[in-house]
Amino acid sequence: MDLGAFSSGLLTGLREGVEAALIVSIILAYLAKTGNHRHFPRIFLGAGLAALLSAALGLVLWLTVGGFGEPYEQLFEALTMLLAAGVVTWMLFWMRRQSAGVKGELHAAVDRALDDGSATALAFLAFVAVIREGIETSLFLVGQMASAKADANWVVVGAVVGLAIAVLIGVGFYQGSQRINLATFFRYTGIVLVFIAAGLVSKATHELIEIGVITFGQQPIFDLTATLPHDPAAGNVVGQFLRAMFGYTATPELTTFIVWLSYVVVVLTLYLRPVKRPPILEVASAPPTAGSTAPGS
Repeated sequence: MDLGAFSSGLLTGLREGVEAALIVSIILAYLAKTGNHRHFPRIFLGAGLAALLSAALGLVLWLTVGGFGEPYEQLFEALTMLLAAGVVTWMLFWMRRQSAGVKGELHAAVDRALDDGSATALAFLAFVAVIREGIETSLFLVGQMASAKADANWVVVGAVVGLAIAVLIGVGFYQGSQRINLATFFRYTGIVLVFIAAGLVSKATHELIEIGVITFGQQPIFDLTATLPHDPAAGNVVGQFLRAMFGYTATPELTTFIVWLSYVVVVLTLYLRPVKRPPILEVASAPPTAGSTAPGS
């Protein structure tokens, strides 16, 4: 078992799965509160279809990655990892901005669907809510699998376990369990995802160096092979874990290291900034109408 590959898949499945599970549970809880239990099957239908399509997309991408010969395989892997890191980065900041108003927006969308009397609208609402998270998850997992290569199966196993835990959290949320501080959960898992995405970016850079697309900064800046090797043949569990989880290498090229460090510093700094809340507008007192008596007159 590759603990690093399993852990990276677990965290990805858990983090993204929780987001989707919470969205579905919010919709279901609102339907239950308004006496619309009969619409539950439509929500499950939309969410299930989104999950299947996301899994199919991931499978197609993974089979496509393995279908190219050199150097096109490395190029496609690099582009996949960069795309996955880009999508995850965008979604982290999107959730950071939108988290405060997601619940109200979902309630308003459910109300509109109920007012229209459309069963399709409710199923589509659940579909859209889940497909966004599903596509992001598929892209990120394919990027991690491309990075893990021989240990890709453990990424999938970890993701399945993470998604299963996410479903349980969603059920608990629906039933009113608030033991998990969701703001803290998303904040710290988001930080870890930043480092995982940074590993994908640096691994993509390494692939581009290997096939000659990047021709500068190819020299290793240090060599930790004797202390913390990443090669499975060396038998160092910590090095293997860090490689599978965060894209660690004992001999990083100059360009690869600069790209990794730049990504971490810039994205983490922006991600940890306080979220700006919209200013609260003070309601000015209405001017006295004609004929009213001014104070003190």
